[in-house]
Amino acid sequence: MENAEKYLDLIYSWLIENGISLITGILLLVAGLWIIAIVTRWFNKLMEKRDLNPSLRPFLKSLFNVTLKILLVITVMSMVGIQMTSFIAILGAAGLAIGMALSGTLQNFAGGIIILILKPFKVGDYITAGGHSGTVHEIQIFNTILKSIDNKTIILPNGSIANNSIINFSAEATRRVDLEFGIGYGDDIDKAKEILWNIINNDERILKDPEPLIAVKELANSSVNIAVRVWVKSENYWPYFWDIHERVKKEFDKNGVSIPFPQTDVHLYKTEE
Repeated sequence: MENAEKYLDLIYSWLIENGISLITGILLLVAGLWIIAIVTRWFNKLMEKRDLNPSLRPFLKSLFNVTLKILLVITVMSMVGIQMTSFIAILGAAGLAIGMALSGTLQNFAGGIIILILKPFKVGDYITAGGHSGTVHEIQIFNTILKSIDNKTIILPNGSIANNSIINFSAEATRRVDLEFGIGYGDDIDKAKEILWNIINNDERILKDPEPLIAVKELANSSVNIAVRVWVKSENYWPYFWDIHERVKKEFDKNGVSIPFPQTDVHLYKTEE
């Protein structure tokens, strides 16, 4: 009981001695957070006006905001009367412990720095990373956010992205479309190739350089497989990929060229008892 009263007296004395500083510090903290929010918005608009790389904006915005908040907290603690030398020593020890506990988070931070410096992709690129595919929506300090083609949000840690393979489908202006169509062994190969050439030549999306290629790829078990290799602009890859399959089927049907499919013959035998 006496110890409790002793501690209460110490707290009361501290409040009397530092009450004004404490109230001032709280007011400064509230006002500072409000000002930081305004300054952060101003900083973001400044980056937009300067036409800064969209991939860098979220990262720099977060870093700017966190830095200002750390400086504000240190200033308020100093005003309240906390000895900064002791605080820094405690902060250093705590930082080491936290750093060991959050090694994965620090790895993600380093990965974000690497991504922004090396620029293996940027906002708007369609990539495959970490076993997921999607359009890069935002590059943050610790994570990269993708949007899948069916509008799912995919959040990937930057550390795993930076340390693994990345496929960037938007890095080049053009892409090759690799296709394969099978015809029956009884069908005319030259006729089938002529149909395919007509489809390719009548499509403005097909680039003339590099030249398209149509050739027999293999004599499979139930079909003659014809390979088609054409080049298109990257943004036309999927529209053309979906479109050509329908066009080839319709043209083959119109010209009597068959497309084999697996069939099973069942033979029934009657046995005498």
